Amino acid sequence: MAFFSYSNNYSMLLLIVLLPCLLGFEKMAEAGNFYQDMDLTWGDGRGKILENGNLLTLSLDKASGSGFQSKKQYLNGRFDMKIKLVPANSAGTVTAYYLRSQGSSWDEIDFEFLGNLSGQPYIVHTNIYIQGQGNREQQFYLWFDPTADFHTYSFLWNSARILFYVDGRPIREYKNMESNGVPYPKKQAMRLYASLWNADDWATRGGLVKTDWTKAPFTAAFRSYNANGCVWTNAASWCCQNSAPWMSEALDAGNQKVLRWVQKKYMIYNYCADRKRFPQGLPRECTVPATNP
Repeated sequence: MAFFSYSNNYSMLLLIVLLPCLLGFEKMAEAGNFYQDMDLTWGDGRGKILENGNLLTLSLDKASGSGFQSKKQYLNGRFDMKIKLVPANSAGTVTAYYLRSQGSSWDEIDFEFLGNLSGQPYIVHTNIYIQGQGNREQQFYLWFDPTADFHTYSFLWNSARILFYVDGRPIREYKNMESNGVPYPKKQAMRLYASLWNADDWATRGGLVKTDWTKAPFTAAFRSYNANGCVWTNAASWCCQNSAPWMSEALDAGNQKVLRWVQKKYMIYNYCADRKRFPQGLPRECTVPATNP
């Protein structure tokens, strides 16, 4: 009798563990309502969830900015968010959208949108931190007005590569080159964060243009958050890898062409081309071939 009780309990536990796989892991991991999926973490009311959880806004004034974070942590995944950036004169402001782990040796994957004077293009600043070490910046102009409507900004993070997308177009790829001695973020679970804050000491023309507080409050809006990833729970990651297409996602020939087009036409800074910054030699990932396809 005890045997059958144990067996039944074990079967029930196994069913609970495998249920996400049986139902389709991506559906289990998808988010879509900010009330359910995000916590407003700072800003003293400057962050607001609206439209029954379908819209989230962050505001910045002279006293404070604001921010939010995902309730869940992930180890790998694909993350999409529609963002409408601060309109008009946004100089000095930064809207950040990023993945980050905890601790002093953190991993981080960044989109940062650097505001500018009215009529000037937004700069999209990307960076990757591995065990607390960044200095892997690439910057781009956008080919549209990111304040006129919502546009989709995405991270793809799997064991082979990190990809940054804008409206489905790849703008940056960072490959896993651990076999060549290059570090890669793969062991630390990350949450998704977003914030709007004042950075007029560096954000616009290196800090030459300061925030015009007469234009405050500044507001950025977020909607259509979607996360398909391996959810990290109790120091373990539950993931049905075979049912997750992002696990093996890579750029096909067409997307490789788009990536080259974006980088040729819109990239304005690449740390791998900045020999003045690295007089002792460029970082290793800039000079060794990637072994992953």
